[in-house]
Amino acid sequence: MATTATATEVQATNLVNYTLVKLHVGMGLFFFIVVALMGFLYSLQLDGIYPFPGIEFLSPGRVRMIHTAGAAYGFLVNMFTGLLYWAVPRFTGYKVFDEKYLGTFMFIGLQAAVLITVVAILFLGQADNVEWGETPWWIDPVIVAWLLLHAVQFGTPILKASQRAPLYVSGWYISAMLVWTPLVVFMGNFIPRFWSAGSGAGAVQSTFIHDLVGLYVTPVAWGLMYYFVPVIMKKPMWSHGLSLLGFWGLAFFYPMNGVHHFMWSPIPMFAQYSAVFATVAIEFAVTSVLINFMMTLRGSAEVLKYNVPLRYMYTGAIFYWITCFQCAFHVTLTFQKVIHFTDWVTGHAHLIMFGTFGMWVLGMAEYVWPRLFGKETMYSKGMSEGAYWLLTIGVIAMFVDLTAAGLVQGFDWIGLNPWIDSVNFSKPFWYFRSVAGIMMITGLLMYAMNFYKTATAGKGLEAQLRNA
Repeated sequence: MATTATATEVQATNLVNYTLVKLHVGMGLFFFIVVALMGFLYSLQLDGIYPFPGIEFLSPGRVRMIHTAGAAYGFLVNMFTGLLYWAVPRFTGYKVFDEKYLGTFMFIGLQAAVLITVVAILFLGQADNVEWGETPWWIDPVIVAWLLLHAVQFGTPILKASQRAPLYVSGWYISAMLVWTPLVVFMGNFIPRFWSAGSGAGAVQSTFIHDLVGLYVTPVAWGLMYYFVPVIMKKPMWSHGLSLLGFWGLAFFYPMNGVHHFMWSPIPMFAQYSAVFATVAIEFAVTSVLINFMMTLRGSAEVLKYNVPLRYMYTGAIFYWITCFQCAFHVTLTFQKVIHFTDWVTGHAHLIMFGTFGMWVLGMAEYVWPRLFGKETMYSKGMSEGAYWLLTIGVIAMFVDLTAAGLVQGFDWIGLNPWIDSVNFSKPFWYFRSVAGIMMITGLLMYAMNFYKTATAGKGLEAQLRNA
């Protein structure tokens, strides 16, 4: 039995290009730290203590764009790409299309696109007025081309596996993402600029904002979750049928969610009502997925006590359900009267992006990282635990704080009080948000230090032994 397991592991290792995994995950973690620091820097503007007043290229508006665009393309795309290089060959049994030339080209191309975007936003002042689409329009064709190469790179092993046997659910989610994402990026960045205007462009842009979350981040993240959770727990998922129900719920209901960002706007009411229906419906799909993961955990819950990567993943899954449950309420016209344009939405966004997707990739990366260097665990169990609790408590504190701030702001505006009153009422919440941000950044730096020590520990001893 042990011999079979060892042979299987050797075969899986030969399928995976460890260098590409290290490069993408390492850069993803680097950009995550930059993104968090930019977010904290921007929060100081609202606290009235911004450290760079009057410096144009470090103005708060430009810094915020680095925070959002960096989260999308620098952090998430890098992390997900690295984890796909690890997972896809393993669950398909085939290598990616071309790891040597295409893999290297894709890595360099992605980092170049992110760097050019940063330079264009900070120093040239060029950006599109689209949330999560701040990249200058002239870099967008490069991103679409990169995504098409991305589809070839990972779609090839999935296609081969589908011809050999029924495709595992991870393959369903990831293959759909490979098709959806180039279409979503093209739609959100080119249609409003060249073919649409006014409220029509707003509807397309709002659809892009949410579809980048729902048709790129969500399917690749759930696809990876369906791979990593059974591998770590060494048991199959509870229900294959529920996994497919969640997939088709995502495919049918998520595309129309985006318009719920523009309730009470000139966008036609049929589009607004369809967004309300789709957003409520997606909660049922998410619930089916969460049930599947919780039932898989049944009888093995004690593993969460000592397995930090798995704890990250399940914490993110619970945050996902909470976010979608909240979303099902706040998309209604009644809730929108109160919380539209308030900090409630900011808290909601941070819980899904940092609390869910951030926690998921941090957990997956922590599982993969020591194995990339021939080790079973991370360098320090204490740093792993400390980082997890700082990040978890920090993001919960920020979510609760901004949710409360949004309600205060919304009811103040409904009361037709002077605008400055809502600003004054918000200041204590904004100070607390910055404190929560410090907690999250501290946890992230601790996490990064653990990564560095894991990668480098033992090298000095090995060098001494070789030279002896």
